[in-house]
Amino acid sequence: MNASKLCLYVDAQFTSPYAMSCFVALREKGIEFQMKTLDLDTLEHQTQDYSRISLTQRVPTLVHGEFSLAESSAITEYLEDLFPQTPIYPTSPQQRAKARQVQAWLRSDLLPIRKERSTLVVFYGVKYGALSASAVASTRKLVEAAQLLLRDSPDYLFGQWSTADVDLALMLNRLILNGDRLPARLEDYAQRQWQRPTVQEWLQLERPPL
Repeated sequence: MNASKLCLYVDAQFTSPYAMSCFVALREKGIEFQMKTLDLDTLEHQTQDYSRISLTQRVPTLVHGEFSLAESSAITEYLEDLFPQTPIYPTSPQQRAKARQVQAWLRSDLLPIRKERSTLVVFYGVKYGALSASAVASTRKLVEAAQLLLRDSPDYLFGQWSTADVDLALMLNRLILNGDRLPARLEDYAQRQWQRPTVQEWLQLERPPL
């Protein structure tokens, strides 16, 4: 599928889970796009040129012709609306709403996990020490929610793959790849999502040394 003048801005280390989510969405849909990287350590995302493109001055940001859009879940929903031929969200309105609920929750909650299990665990193999009490509580909340969501469909959140599966697997893998034990069915679920070819493509990108 040809989408002219479509460009995705991501971080230079390819560690943003949100950039990964958009990359996978574009690949799943077979959309041609260019990818440009920004060095967040040198504040390339805060330059005047980038601020004209990205309202939030964050990655990812998608540029489509004269149109630009930041925030990953907004980007994946835009792609779904514009290129519906290969869906990345459930077709049922209720399940689609639940998928968006999962995405919004994972982006706005569970901060102790995100702070104590950086995505450097996932993409560089960096290991961290024991979880704090607040992170243990967040992990319990994550596990309970994930088990409830996967109760009737252990392979995928909504019976078949959706973009929300990437986001949930990433959050689980912050813990699993650090060596924190989770219920076996959640570890199996996260590993299954990690084997998806579009996810593997992101994982295999060449990353600069830390």
